[in-house]
Amino acid sequence: MDVSARSWKGFFCTWPSEIARQGLLVTSFGEQVSFSGFMTSETFLLIERKTPDPVGARAIILPYDEVVALKITDVLKPKALRSFGFEGPSASE
Repeated sequence: MDVSARSWKGFFCTWPSEIARQGLLVTSFGEQVSFSGFMTSETFLLIERKTPDPVGARAIILPYDEVVALKITDVLKPKALRSFGFEGPSASE
């Protein structure tokens, strides 16, 4: 598992309980997937879609190295962001 994949795995495996497990996942194949939940395994991330895609799929299982970015759709307090490991002042503090 490369550095990026290990980083994303660590990020999802240690998701803070005070942050809803939802957002928008950007994949390496250019898809932006809105999700309402996820599960982790040693090598894969399973994300649950809010609504089915055009072929009816409600879940996607992908290797961590296919994750490019995560968009968090909820308004978060700086404390919640720090639990992800971010440091420094925030404009919303």
